[in-house]
Amino acid sequence: MTMRAILSNEPGGPASLVMGKVPVPEPVGTQIRIRVRAVGINYPDLLIIEDKYQFKPQRPFSPGAEVSGIVDALGPQASGFAVGDKVMAMAGWGGLADYVCVAADKCSLCPPEMPFDEAASFLMTYGTSYHALKDRARLAKGETLLVMGAAGGVGLAAVELGKALGARVVAAASSEAKLEVARAAGADETVLYPSQLPENERREGQKALTAAFKAACGADGASVIYDPVGGFYAESALRAIAWEGRYLVVGFPGGIPSIPLNLPLLKSCDICGVFWGAAIERDPEGHRKAVGELIELYRSGSIRPLIHSRFAFGEAADAIAMLATRGVTGKVVVTVE
Repeated sequence: MTMRAILSNEPGGPASLVMGKVPVPEPVGTQIRIRVRAVGINYPDLLIIEDKYQFKPQRPFSPGAEVSGIVDALGPQASGFAVGDKVMAMAGWGGLADYVCVAADKCSLCPPEMPFDEAASFLMTYGTSYHALKDRARLAKGETLLVMGAAGGVGLAAVELGKALGARVVAAASSEAKLEVARAAGADETVLYPSQLPENERREGQKALTAAFKAACGADGASVIYDPVGGFYAESALRAIAWEGRYLVVGFPGGIPSIPLNLPLLKSCDICGVFWGAAIERDPEGHRKAVGELIELYRSGSIRPLIHSRFAFGEAADAIAMLATRGVTGKVVVTVE
């Protein structure tokens, strides 16, 4: 039996992806097979097809790390799920297909009221941001949280979760439209930063941006900085951090920054890496507990994925290309008919 799949046959951008037919996978060990109904598109999907991600699967492969759907079959050692269950899962890759097999410990039952598109937009953004804020930064009630890229998938999740955890949230983004989205998600203050700066204006631009961050965060600075952007913004943000603050390194679509190490010394602050994918591998029980807490926040109305655009299965390459523009607010989803 064969199925449709969006395939990466060679390294390249979204235009290199093709629709193909491949055998339907059989679940082995603890895997469950999911009949895919929706796929959340994330920045790693762009990196993995360009061979720029931490993992490099053997080609041909399908991108698509985050899926929702219905359990279709169980591996011989799989437990905790039954055929017909509605689930969301972190596949790593392979999700842009009619079926995907995922280890049971990477799958979670969906609340019945959660639509498939929201379920496919839930785990990576909220899981990453919750791990970052709760486990890595130990964000406390009343602290000030500065969120860079605040209207993107993980950034918007960080705004919502920061408010749910009792922080004062300062949202930073590159357009007024994005800041309006962040304000709607609960941000208390906002900072507009330029989408780019010419090299000869960068030093003065960084100084002005630092001043804007300090003005928004207050005299004490930002207790926690959540940075999924990187690039030239990073140094400006770090200069606005509080004494013993925590700087969360989440991603680098703006480029990998070079940080002067005198800054952490002068602020006595911590620079914390956030690698959620590795964290759930090392602590699956902690992951299950965190997902349960996030689902309760969803049910209470404290968090809810914002879906920017939905694409049909045959338009998956266009969905990934849209994410590459950095103009997306919230999530991009591919539905699998």
